[in-house]
Order: sequence, then structure tokens, then C-alpha cells
Amino acid sequence: MASYAEPSFRNASPPPSSSSSSADPLDTQDDEGWEDANPDDDTENIQIKSFFDDTYFTDVRYMINECKIRYNFDFLDILRSFDLDFYGRIKLVNYIRTEVQAGNTRPDLSSKSLFEDDKYLQPVLEDDALLFCLDDLIDELEGPPQIPVIGGKGKALFASEQNPLVRINELESQLERLRVQFAEYRETVSKTLEQRWEDSPPAPPSATAGPSATSSNGTADRATKKTEAEDASYFQSYSYNEIHETMLKDTIRTDAYRDFIYDHKRLFQDKVVLDVGCGTGILSMFCAKAGAKKVIAVDNSAIIDKCRANVFTNGFGDVITCLRGKIEGVVLPVEKVDVIVSEWMGYCLLYEAMLGSVLYARDKYLKEGGLMVPSHCTLRIAPIVDQAYIADSVDFWTDVYGFDMRAMSEGIHEDVLVRQLKTENLAADGLTFKTLNLHEIKTDELDFTSEFRVEIARHEDEELDGWCIWFDTFFLPSSSSSLPANAVAERWKGEGNAFTTGPGGKQTHWQSGVLMLDKAKNGGTLLKKDMRLEGRVTYQQDEGYSRGLKIAVEWAEEGGKKWRGQSWLLS
Repeated sequence: MASYAEPSFRNASPPPSSSSSSADPLDTQDDEGWEDANPDDDTENIQIKSFFDDTYFTDVRYMINECKIRYNFDFLDILRSFDLDFYGRIKLVNYIRTEVQAGNTRPDLSSKSLFEDDKYLQPVLEDDALLFCLDDLIDELEGPPQIPVIGGKGKALFASEQNPLVRINELESQLERLRVQFAEYRETVSKTLEQRWEDSPPAPPSATAGPSATSSNGTADRATKKTEAEDASYFQSYSYNEIHETMLKDTIRTDAYRDFIYDHKRLFQDKVVLDVGCGTGILSMFCAKAGAKKVIAVDNSAIIDKCRANVFTNGFGDVITCLRGKIEGVVLPVEKVDVIVSEWMGYCLLYEAMLGSVLYARDKYLKEGGLMVPSHCTLRIAPIVDQAYIADSVDFWTDVYGFDMRAMSEGIHEDVLVRQLKTENLAADGLTFKTLNLHEIKTDELDFTSEFRVEIARHEDEELDGWCIWFDTFFLPSSSSSLPANAVAERWKGEGNAFTTGPGGKQTHWQSGVLMLDKAKNGGTLLKKDMRLEGRVTYQQDEGYSRGLKIAVEWAEEGGKKWRGQSWLLS
């Protein structure tokens, strides 16, 4: 296959559609090339993603040739060897994309049987333009590729491209053919998948496996499917604008990232940065504006498409590369990065279980001595008294217009409530029970039990109503920076910056986690002046929901033998 010249319209990510122009489309004297002949032509929107990285092309031949040169992957030779029909080619493309997304950059293509399953009719990429262009490769299979000739200002053009009118007519015909073909393809995929799910009987148990093995495999399969479904739902929730609008309008959160990045530009200047869970791309653009040489923005939600548009709209297309996928499955265009930035925190810090993915990225991609942003988080706890809430939201249901509706309060003592408390609700000063150093903590340390001791300072002679848990986040400028044991975000005066989600700071979208006590089961704890309570807090991943969180608190008067305990769920 002949080598093509590098096209000037190759991009790290798909550019926005070209804007309208009032110039005569047939006057090509000062044009950069034929692609400007009709800026409003729909073909400008065709963007074909490489098999192996986040590069996009406007011509399928350039993409195929790039994969051959950079990755020694000759897609045309593979097509020739298998002699596939149209649907076979569809399956082949989706099989290759599936393997690459799973981290296999050398897919096994030893047999056609590897991708004959009808599941490969389902597109891996939404509106994958390569699937629309497969017919364009038929001519390539039957003969040598068309040799490019040099057009104006040294740009590579195909022979038909020398006359813009001819090329426009060709592209219009091609686009119409692709529209019809893709409509037929969608209909076929839909019918095939429906038939597959309706007609396929349950897989029979293995003839060689005993009952226990069959049961074990079945349980494992169900658990895997359940986790995958939960992940799909989780990432889908981040596809919508509302959640991102809420986070961006949380100025405590967003300003903390912006201020740290802009105030420490030396840490980002000419560096390679990885943004895990990039969302709209705001943190990536902060880093690019601070002088980063390259930023890789990764998100497994459909929001990545809007992120890509935001990147190009703001002129960062040459710096920021957007990748869709879980960080555990995507293939980065670099081996190591200098900085990892991520806004991974959930309610009570660890709800949503995103930190595990950030730590995976750290272990695989962060250079030795590289920087985690943020660098540290602490979890804090305090006993609370909140009779006003109990009267308004618990006791209220016992008499509603003369009716007993206490069933409506079901779960109030079982679920973690996300609320913003006032400092006057705290019966003692908050105490740190867990510190997470993001440069060192391991994934298996995210399930833990930590001890605490608090001294009652307020609300003497009142009953304990519950516990409040919140987190502080710190941005320190070095991987070797240490966080003092008594660090409190609202009083932080050290290097870098910090913010709190607790009652002592301005409200954030995280608010605090409120754990209301079920006194009917635990009995009451009467608070006395100078009383010291000792206790344990346990964090565990929820068995019923892989991204959920189970929190348990046990407590007793210091030196006492009567321990009480309760657990709550965030799901």
C-alpha cells in the first residue's frame, strides 16, 4: 500500500464543525485546499477514530494507513485474508475495537470464528464513522490505492480533489450512500440483537464441571453482570448536564482546584497531566492554561463528547486529548505522566468508589515523584444533637392531619442523610479518624476501621441524636509533603490550599453525612459535661451495590463497658 502524505486536517480529537463563509466556494486561489470549498458540507462532520489511540481522521484511507505505519496493523490485509461480507466487516471492526478497549493492542485475528458472534454487530463506539465507510475500502481491496498528487501550498490531494466541484459531488453521493447504508445497518443490528435475546436458551452447565463448580461460575457470572450494570448506570448518570452544572457552581470545590493550579503553574508548566474522570474538561483546561505540555482527559461517560467540544471551542485542541473509557481499559498515548488531577470525592468521601480507579492510574502511569492533585484527604466525625430536625422530619409523620403516617419515615435510621448542619448542632469538636495520603494509600486500605475519642463540649444533659461525618481536602505541592496530624481545612495556613465539606465551612454540593440514631434499638446516650466518648468507625463497600458505602459506628463512654453500635448505607 502506498504511503500517503500526512493530512493537514488530522487532529488529536474531532474538531467542531467549520463555520459558514461568504467567500465564493469555487475561488480556490487562496484556499488551503479543497476542504474549504464548501464549509457547510455535511462531510466535514465525518470523523473516523483510529483503532489504537484517540486520533481522528476525515478520510478512512488516512486512518488505515496511520495504523499500518504507527502500529504495524494492516487492516486491508486482514480484510483480504478473511474475504468478509458487509456484516462480517462490521463484526471485525467492533471486535477489534472491543479488544483494544480491553487493553489488548494486538488482537487475536487468527480465525474468523473469533468475531462471528452477533454481539459484534453492536457498535462499540456510538455512531462509529468507520462502520459507515467500510464500502469505501472495497476499491482498495481490488487494486492499489489512488496515488495522491500535490495540490496548492504542498498539500496532498487525491486526483479527483483537484477540481472542487467534482470532489463535492463525489462526497455528496458518498454521504447519501452512507446514510442509507447506516440506516439499514441499525435496523439489522436491532433485529439481530432482539432475536438473539429472545431465542437464545440458557447456556447448559459444563459437562465436565461438578455441581459446585457450576454454581460457583454462575454466581461469578451474575456478580460480574451486576457490577457491569451498576457501572453502566453510574456512568450514564454523569452523561447529563445537571450534575456537572451542580459541581461547577460549587465554587468552594472548583475554586480550590483552579487556585491551586494557577498559583503553582511551575508544577504544570511543560508537564504531561492525566485527568481521571474529566467530566466537562474544566480541570484539564485549568492545567492547559497553566502551561501543561499535554493533558489526557479520560471519562467513561458520554459527557466526553461535550468535553471534547469544550476543549476545541476554547482553543486547547493541540494540548488536550480526550479519551472515552474506564481508566483501567483505555490505552494512553504516553507511558508515564507527571501529574494526575481528579475530582473523585463522593458523599462521605468514598461513596461512588471512584478512588480505586484513581489509584490504579497512579500505580500504572504516574512517574516516580509525580504529583497527585489533590494530595490528601481527611475524614472527620462529631456527635450531634438535632431535635429540630427530629421534630420536623421524624416526629412529623406520627400525626399528619390526624393520621399516623410513620411508615413514611422508614429508612431514616438506616440511610446516611446528606445534609448541611450548623456548628451549633455539634456536641463536640470534629475529630479526624482517617487520613488518606493519595501518594501512598493502597486500594485494599479503602475498607477500614478507625478509632476515635471526642470530648463533649456542648449540649450537656441532652441525648445524643446521631453522628456527623465530613471530609477535608488538601492540595500540597509535592509528593513528599506531609500533612500534620491535626490539620483542619478551615484553619489551614500551610503550603498549597484546602477546603472542608463540614459544618465549619461554606456549604458544598457534598454537604455532610448525617447518621441518625435509632434509639428504640440502641437506647439513649445522655451527654454530660466533660464526658469522653470513645468509638470506632468502619467503612466498607456495600455488598448490595458495588459503588455504595456502608458506615458503622460503635461508641461508649470512655472506660465504660456498655457499647452501642449501628450501621447506615449510602446507596
